[in-house]
Order: sequence, then C-alpha cells, then structure tokens
Amino acid sequence: MRAMVLFEMKNGLNESELAKPEPKPGELLVRVNACAVCRTDLHVVDGDLPHPKLPLIPGHQIVGRIVDRGHNAQRYNIGDRVGVPWLGWTCGICEFCQAGTENLCDSAEFTGYTRDGGYAEFIAADERFCVAIPDSYGDVEAAPLLCAGMIGFRSLSKTNDALRLGIFGFGAAALLITQVAVYQGRRVYVFTRSVENREFAKSLGVCWVGDSDDLADEKLDAAIVFAPSGALVPVALRAVRKGGIVVCGGIHMTDIPQFSYDLLWGERTLCSVANLTRQDSQDFMNIASKVPVRTFFQTFPLSDANRALDLFRNGQVRGSAVLTIP
Repeated sequence: MRAMVLFEMKNGLNESELAKPEPKPGELLVRVNACAVCRTDLHVVDGDLPHPKLPLIPGHQIVGRIVDRGHNAQRYNIGDRVGVPWLGWTCGICEFCQAGTENLCDSAEFTGYTRDGGYAEFIAADERFCVAIPDSYGDVEAAPLLCAGMIGFRSLSKTNDALRLGIFGFGAAALLITQVAVYQGRRVYVFTRSVENREFAKSLGVCWVGDSDDLADEKLDAAIVFAPSGALVPVALRAVRKGGIVVCGGIHMTDIPQFSYDLLWGERTLCSVANLTRQDSQDFMNIASKVPVRTFFQTFPLSDANRALDLFRNGQVRGSAVLTIP
C-alpha cells in the first residue's frame, strides 16, 4: 500500500510502499478515503511531541470503509463507513479508565503518534474506538470533525453552561466549535490577530471579534485558548470574570509566562483538555449533524502531504487541509 512515512522527526515524510496491515483480534481494516491534517500532526513531525513510534504513518482524522475484520470484531460490518480518531486504544483497567476518564489512561495509544495513522491507503484500528459517520457528511467533509471538532467539543464541554464565551485563536477547531456554541445560544467573542479570520468569524454569527490583545465590551464567563501559545493564557484570564473558566484546548502549547496572582484570584479556574473519550466522539457526532456543523477545507492528494503540512504550518490553509486517497 502507498503511505507517507515519518522516519525521523524534523525531516518530513517519505512516500513509501508498505505491506497492507493485518487486522488483529478486535480490529478493523479500513480503506482510507480521506484524512485531515491536524496541528498535532505538525507537532509530531516537527519534534514538539516526544517519543513517537518510528517509523510512523501520521494522521488521526480518518474516514474510510471497512474492508476486513479481525477475529471477534463484530461492532461494524464490512462496507460500513467509520471514522478513526486520535484516541486509538486504552487499557480499560486503570483508575482513569474505570472512572470514565479513559483520555487520561497512562497506557493509552494514539492514532498517528504511537499507532500508525491515516496518511496511507489502509489502517488497522481497534473497533471500540471507531465512530460511525453521519450520512449527511461526505468523506472529505467529515474528516476535520474527527479531531478538530471532537477536541473542540470536549473543550467547550469544560466551560459548562457559560453564556459569554471567548475563543482565542481561530483555526480548524475554533471555527467548528464556534458553530456549536452559536447553535447552543451562547454569545461568542473571537480573539484573533488575523483580519481575514475576524471576517470569517462574523459570518458564523459571533457577537464580537477583535485582536488577541483587545478587551471585549464585557467580562466573559469562560474562554477557550485554541492557539498553541502559552502567552495567551494570562490574556484569557484577564478577559474572564471572577469565577470564570479558561480552558487550554491544545495537545501542545508553548510555555505559559509568569503572571500575577490577581489574574487567577477570584476563584477563576484554569484547566487543560487532554485527548478525548469515546463518549466525546459519539456526543460530538450527534450534535454536529443537528447544527449542522459545516467544515471548511482544501484538498490534497496523499503524495502532497508534505506540502499540505507546510501550508498548514504557515497559516496558509483556511480551516483544514484534507488528504484524499482515491
């Protein structure tokens, strides 16, 4: 099978011919039709996330059809369309798994990081962690939902029922979850340095847009920092009211600078979002089709994965880059 493979971090991907994977017990063999590029893919390729499986096939926003099943794999049928997200396997027995927070499992495996991902014609995936794709989405349309949407939805859930919601950074996750927040009746405030993104945010029904350093016209109940910049955390804390919540919504973020205690005082809460659970995946897919959440993307053939990563790295893709495998 054709695949784009990372042999050494910071050296880009190599187009390779590999043996088609054999599904193990409980696994599905999925023919990949589309795989969206995620900022986490960049962090893996660029060496920001330590100890990836090498050689590695990146990619964890995967949509495809089941072509084979391993022993005892019975959840889906051959021919069904499924998505394969970031969380690829958990132990099921540790204190986190037992408590319903499998996203914190110390033994967890991650698609496109510690397990081979979807920059390839085929992928073997644990059927328990796959999710059905609503019929209302095409393959390319659905791919960005598999991480940007799901991790964004978990971030949004951490804000509880916050009415006045700030969003810092307006990349793939932000533009998807903004649609959900507006659908839920929240007042959304978008902070971004990009003038183009401010206009884009307005088109989605937000009530205020401004630069990252601007102050909104009222204190916020909660804020989500999607940009991977730790420097935005004190800015977001300054923007929320006493008792407010700031959620860091990325897998990787630069260091948070020192800030004065008064920004945290007043029972403000600062928390991170780590990975996602199977329930997050299912809950988001259910609400995405109701909104309905629109995805925005630019497509690239599989062989152009390095170009797609470069454009994404340089902020030259609006929404998501999606690799297609005809």
